[in-house]
Amino acid sequence: MVTITIQELTKRFSGSVVLSSVDLQIAAGELFFLLGPSGCGKTTLLRHIAGFYTPDSGKIWFDDEDVTRLPAHKRGTGMMFQSYALWPHLNVAQNVAFGLEERKRPRREIEHRVSEALEQVKLSGLGTRKIQQLSGGQQQRVALARALVIRPKCLLLDEPLSNLDAKLRLEMRTEIRTIVKQHGLTAIYVTHDRDEALSMADRMAIMDAGKLVQVGAAPEIYLNPSTRMVAEFIGETNFVEGRTLRESSRAGFYDVEPPFGVLRGRTDGTWQPASGQPVMLSVRPEALTFGNVLDSPNRFPGHILDTTYLGATVQYLIQVHGGPQMKVCETNPQDLRLPGEDEVRVMAAMGDVVILRK
Repeated sequence: MVTITIQELTKRFSGSVVLSSVDLQIAAGELFFLLGPSGCGKTTLLRHIAGFYTPDSGKIWFDDEDVTRLPAHKRGTGMMFQSYALWPHLNVAQNVAFGLEERKRPRREIEHRVSEALEQVKLSGLGTRKIQQLSGGQQQRVALARALVIRPKCLLLDEPLSNLDAKLRLEMRTEIRTIVKQHGLTAIYVTHDRDEALSMADRMAIMDAGKLVQVGAAPEIYLNPSTRMVAEFIGETNFVEGRTLRESSRAGFYDVEPPFGVLRGRTDGTWQPASGQPVMLSVRPEALTFGNVLDSPNRFPGHILDTTYLGATVQYLIQVHGGPQMKVCETNPQDLRLPGEDEVRVMAAMGDVVILRK
């Protein structure tokens, strides 16, 4: 395992800034996710760490070694691509052995390590199979075995599950995290799938337009988004525009006036809204309830426009009286509330209303 430090990394392509002064440290043994929309720079950052790109400025360190201009094959990283990049004319074992043969390891060592790697990814006995004879999930495991067989300091994964169906994606999330932790690997995983990131990551960075917008553990980012972009990207949420009235009588909370009343919420702890400042409120659908929330002034009177039953959950679309439409999510529903003009009251705890800069 290795600690990776990135200092003021900047990259331009055809005059456009793709990475802008990126600073980041990834701890040894950490499963770290780079998450963001298409074109945000996450794959470009991963390829700099791998050694496929050279930055215009900035440094990359593996522990105390400056690897900024070290060729990819000398960095000791294993790379798993979105397309798997398997050789169709080679069988499974030959594909896995490729990196070791390039490093001119002895034949007996290659055979032993290939067998070991296939066992790790649950493909024992399939070494003689052709790639075309494998399912998508099995091909994905071959690509993972090929990355692991060289015993890398760092495992790099570029959207490795995007070509799998939903059931296989769920299975492989667990498999990849287990393998990374069993082998004590530092792993960097690029995805735009927030569920992958939330379920697998030790920490993550949300990227936008070549910059790191927020870095932290999954619960920290989900519950304490620093911007509207982060709140929206990391999970479904309701946005309510308002104006700060004052700091409330409860320390750390502020009263905000939207068009339909007064709501009380908090920031992510890094700033304080000024009186009269326009702000945006973020409230997750699962944080809203039709029940009573003690010690909270946050009420959303309205009526139900739509009901969507999903088995484990039911989603309601509420028209707030004098305000916006909002989504409410109930878990393990027993009775369905149907659309109609009857008034309903939705509530939220003060800690579940997050105040964002507008």
